[in-house]
Formats: sequence, structure tokens, C-alpha cells
Amino acid sequence: MRKVNEFLLLIDSYIGSHVWFVYFLLGTGIFYTFYLAFPQFRYFKYSLKIVGGKFDKKGDEGDTSHFQALTTALSGTVGTGNIAGVALAVHLGGPAALFWMLVTALFGMTSKFVEVTLSHKYREKAADGSIAGGPMYYMKKRLNIKTKNGKVIKTGQWLAVLFAIATVLSSFGTGNLPQINSISNSLFASFGIPHVITGFVLAILLGFVIIGGIKRIAKVTSRLVPAMAFLYFIGAMAVIFYNYENVWPSMQAVLSDLFTGSAATGGFLGATIAFAFNRGVNRGLFSNEAGQGSAPIAHAAARAHEPVSEGLVALLEPFIDTIIICSLTGMTLLASGVWKEKINNRFQWVDIEILQGNKYEDQSQEGRSVLARHVKGEKTLPLFSGDLDVESGRVNAPVTIIHARSVAENVMVKKGDELYTGPLSVINGQLQSLDNGNNSVDKFKDWLKNLFNGVGNESIVFEGESLIHSAPLTTIAFTRSWFGNFGQFIVSIGLLLFAFSTTISWSYYGDRAVNFLLGSKAIIWFQMIYVIAFFVASFIDTTIVWNLSGITIALMTIPNLIGILILHREVKVEVRNFWKEYGRRFPDEKVPRF
Repeated sequence: MRKVNEFLLLIDSYIGSHVWFVYFLLGTGIFYTFYLAFPQFRYFKYSLKIVGGKFDKKGDEGDTSHFQALTTALSGTVGTGNIAGVALAVHLGGPAALFWMLVTALFGMTSKFVEVTLSHKYREKAADGSIAGGPMYYMKKRLNIKTKNGKVIKTGQWLAVLFAIATVLSSFGTGNLPQINSISNSLFASFGIPHVITGFVLAILLGFVIIGGIKRIAKVTSRLVPAMAFLYFIGAMAVIFYNYENVWPSMQAVLSDLFTGSAATGGFLGATIAFAFNRGVNRGLFSNEAGQGSAPIAHAAARAHEPVSEGLVALLEPFIDTIIICSLTGMTLLASGVWKEKINNRFQWVDIEILQGNKYEDQSQEGRSVLARHVKGEKTLPLFSGDLDVESGRVNAPVTIIHARSVAENVMVKKGDELYTGPLSVINGQLQSLDNGNNSVDKFKDWLKNLFNGVGNESIVFEGESLIHSAPLTTIAFTRSWFGNFGQFIVSIGLLLFAFSTTISWSYYGDRAVNFLLGSKAIIWFQMIYVIAFFVASFIDTTIVWNLSGITIALMTIPNLIGILILHREVKVEVRNFWKEYGRRFPDEKVPRF
């Protein structure tokens, strides 16, 4: 698993985590913000009117209402990105990462408006009578190149195929694997429910929902989204008001760290300006998916006679998802202070690094500076290699254990539930898997026992105090209020609703892409694989899942951004025509200038 994770990190370093991708994403949103004269501000009130049905006409073609399309798309975006993704961004980049998430959302409102408008315009009716749409359709129809001699080069067709393949991959990397992984981790931490049990039960429920198609999906998500948002809002506000004295200093930290980077504080070893920017934008995209091309697939099914009207409905998504919900999560993390506290937890193996020597500490400014340069990759410290001697759960060797970019304290090593005694092989600071049996049957028994105990597929367990990230960090933050430990149940239930609805929506995105590539007969096979993968991801390593999601997001986003930039003139024409029609239908209203 570690080698797989290293391979994924290598790929991600060239695309989703590279600075060029961040600039490309933000640059597209900035370009359209100025090109269309700030539609996220000027058109906002009209978006609210249209989602309520003001612009509808009798006989509009589609499978869902504006509101159902919005909630379906929101259920695809409001998920682990809002709970686990924000916590991961703050863990990696400090308070300033929250600012860049919000900036991404602000410009993402324009990107979402544009991509949905184009995709809705070129939607089609599938062989089974349902509406099929998404960026692959406008790419196929509008991005082919005509040469001077009249020959057509099918650039758009190939770009559409690339996008559709990336959508199928992203349905697993964005909407499936990270969602159930976060759900199972949260339910195990809060209720002690084994990961495999959570995965099995929810996989059955998922199968029942997605077989019903977009109409059943829309009915489920239109009820889940408002309920889960209300529950989460109550829990978050309880934390913020309970820690009211930390709210203003937290807001100051978000802004001040933009220009200095986040300094080391508590167990947090600091973050550079560039890293906060990169992680904030990256996690912001994971949260609201603006520019990724996923939401247009849901909006294509909406009943509407004019594409811009549905684009205006979509404009609301990043505002609700990131500017409201992610801000709530971010403020609970910062006001509660848990983002820089060491918490007793069970370590993820891929987050563990072992340094040679026990002289490294984070109690002094000098010690934090040395360690900070190491975790930032500026100056690597010597890594331990050899056999790590462990006796009665204690490490008897001059080493420093790093977990989740922090110095781990009071570390105990267990095998199952028992304190471990014996050697552990370490190569270049990385723990190696222990051979737990003389034959395959013994190994399988150990793996199965650990799986149902909620341990995962590693028989050796490290526990201790360190920083934590993702959903467990948000869970701890929600206990810092009048609700006390009951707050963790709000996160667990909220995450269950958020993430499960995301998985439902992404199953639809994936099956539309499969329909585009292979036809309607292949959809049932995709749905079967989707449900099986959902179950398996409930008990595999969290870090690997997050790294996979980063890659699939980039593979889906790049061709979509290229497409909407090429068609910028067509977008402006559609916007102009829409406001002309709107003005004719509602002559008493003052429409925006175009």
C-alpha cells in the first residue's frame, strides 16, 4: 500500500498538486469574472428567483426541477470536502488555507455558471428516454477543428472521450472512495462500529437508490440536503459561540498568515505562503468542484428551455457549499484550537516517519524550526533504517517518531489489542509490513480479525498523541461546545448524510459518462462495480484515498477548463440572449446590463 501511495503522490505532483494546475483553475474563474463583468455579484438575486421557478415555462423538457437539480448537484459537492477536506487543508496549510478556499469559491461561482450553461445547451435525449448531458456533449459538438481545405479534425470527440473516462475515474476518486472512507472512520471513532460493517450496510442502501436512476436520486437528495445542512449548522454555531473569544483572533490569523505563512504553534510546525495557497485552492476545488465539470451532468436533467437560466441556478452552489458550509467548518477548527493540538489517536501507517536520533523536539522555537524545515521539505533530517526494538509496547531506540507532520508523544505499539514485543523493520524512515503468519491462511485470519476489530489491514498498530487531520479533526472540534462529547455524533451523522448523498450523486455522473462511452447497456456493470468499490473503500487507508481523489479531480478538470475557455464568445452571446428574453417576459424588472 505504501508503494501505491508513493506512486500516486508522484503522479499528483505533476498535475493536481502542481502550481500550474492551481493557476489554471483560478485563472479561468478570474478570466470569466472580468469577461462577464462579475456575474457572481450582479446575477445573484436572479439566481434565487429562478431556482424558485420564476423563469419556468409550461412544457419545459427535463427530468427534474431547478431545485432538485440544485440539491442533486449540491449533494455531489457537500460531502467530505466540507468536513474532512477543510480539516486537511488547515492541517497542511494553517489558517491561511481557509482564505484560499473561499477565494476559489468566489471565482468558482463564475466557472460553475459557465460550464453548466454550455453543458445544458448541448444536452441530448438518451436511448432510454432520459436526459443526458455534461461537458462531453459540448466538447463533441463544438470543439472539433476545421482546416482550410474543409477537413474536420475530431479534436472535440477525443477531448470528450478523455473527459468521460476521467469522469468515470473521478466518480470513484471523488464521489465514492473518500466518502465511505470518511464515514467508516468517523462512525468507528464515535460509536466503535467496525469499518467493514459500515461499508456493508451502506453499500446495500446505495445499490437500492442508484438503480432507480436520476428521478429517485433527485427525490432522495432533495430531502437529505436541507436536513443535513440544518443539523451541521446547529453543531458548528454551538462551537463558534462557545469559543467566542477565539473567533476574532482566528479571523486575524486567516488574513495575517496570507503574507507571512503560518508560524509554528502548539504541535503545528508551520506552513509557507505557497503551501497554504496550493492546499487551499486544491481543497476548495474538491469541496465545490467548480470547473471540474461534474455539476453540469446533474443540471442537464433540469426542466428548462434556456441554458443560462440553469447556469444561474448552478451559480449558487459554490456559495452554499464553500462560502457558507466550509467557512463554518473552518471557524470551528480555528476557534476550538484543535487544529494545533496533539490528540490521542491511532496512527495511519503512511503518515508515520521515523527520524534517526531522539534529539528532535517541538518545545523550543529552535526545535520547531528544525522540524518545520523537514516537514516542508526544505532540509531533510536523517531517517532511521534498521530494526526498531519494541518491548511491551515501548520503542527502545534513539528515534523520533513523526506522525501527521508533528512529533508523536507517548507512543504505544500494539499487535491487535495486545502490547507488542519484538523488532519492526524500518527502511528510510518508513515502517515495513510485518509477516504475521507462516502461510496464507494464517495471514488471512489475522487480516480478517483486524478488519472486524476496526484496525484495518495492518496488524501492528501505533497509538499516541499527535496532530490529526481530515474527518477525525472536525469530530474533535465539535466536542468543544455546550454539547460536549455529544458533538461528535453531530459530525458522524452529518458526515454520514453528507458523504452518502455525495456518493449517490456521483454514481449518476459516472453512469452518464459510461452511457456516453459505451451505451446504456454498460450502465448496470458500472453500478455493480461502483457499489463493490464503495464497500472495499470503507476499510482501506485514508491517505491513499485522498491522494487518488486529487489525481482524478485534475484529470477531469483540465479538459473541461480548456473547453469553456475556447467557447468564451459563445457564452457571452447566450448570456446576452437570456437577458433579452428575461426583460421581455418581466418588463417591470430592471435586468443587468450586458
